[in-house]
Parts: sequence; C-alpha cells; structure tokens
Amino acid sequence: QVQLVESGGGLVQPGGSLRLSCAASGFTSRYPTIGWFRQAPGKEREGVSCISRNDGSTYYADSVKGRFTISRDNAKNTVYLQMNSLKAEDTAVYYCAADFFSVGVCLSAHVMDYWGKGTLVTVSS
Repeated sequence: QVQLVESGGGLVQPGGSLRLSCAASGFTSRYPTIGWFRQAPGKEREGVSCISRNDGSTYYADSVKGRFTISRDNAKNTVYLQMNSLKAEDTAVYYCAADFFSVGVCLSAHVMDYWGKGTLVTVSS
C-alpha cells in the first residue's frame, strides 16, 4: 500500500517560515513525482509546487515563487516544502500527492494517483 504522510504544519505568524515534509512508503518502483497542493477555507484545491520524477525539475505556482522551495531526499523517501515569508493567504490544508504514470504537468491534481491526509498551516498574528 502506497502511503503518504505529511507533517510540519502548524501556526506561524506572517513573515515566518515553516517546513513541511512528505514521507512516502509502500512502493518499490521508480520514485514518483511529488506535488504539494493546498486548499484554503472556502476555496478550491490548487497546485503549489511539484518535483518531477523524470529529471528532478521543480515547478511553482506564481503565488509562491521566490518564497517556497521544494526539495527531495531520496535516501529518506521524503519531499520537503520550505515555506518562507508566509502570508495570511497561505493558510490552508496542505496535501502531498504522488504521480507514478503521467508525463508533463505536475501541478494538476487530477493526474495524481495517491494523496496524503493533509497538514494544516495557519498563518495568523
């Protein structure tokens, strides 16, 4: 069973930083593309960042470019999302998701095969 477990969420003040982790397990095939998505209260789920299984390329939503950084530690089967200069509008439940099959786009939720349960990030003073 493929399992994705997010951690690292919590309450931070505007301008603060937080690092999310996505620990993946239960697979023996090639490491998947991992994407981070978020869903704010009353909003639709949106892609935040992803890291490709093919060449390690990273992608970011315009709203987080320059503030968030995605990285991977293959030895630990873990993907991180470093979030700096957090804003109130970053408040959301953050999900990591895995894509084993699709080629190309990795910020679209519909291509993802497995999802974690999410971790809540609240940015508030």
